[in-house]
Amino acid sequence: MNECFHALDCTNTSVNETEVNSILEIMELRCNKKSTILCSQWTPEGGYQKLGGGPIADAILDRIINSSYKILLEGTSMREEYSKLK
Repeated sequence: MNECFHALDCTNTSVNETEVNSILEIMELRCNKKSTILCSQWTPEGGYQKLGGGPIADAILDRIINSSYKILLEGTSMREEYSKLK
């Protein structure tokens, strides 16, 4: 059975060192073995900064970007569209 891990990025702040190490550990365990779905408001470049930059951020993004399908959404926020209905 191929377990799928979903991660939703809901934060507006950078992650701390413990969180970055946990993310690296999860990505290392899952890389090329299990499905992982990541949703974020950040571009890969913005994610690098959010992860604190440096070698650990590089390692995390290498595992995500090099084996992923990217769907980048553009346009107005759906929140704006739905707020017009109220």
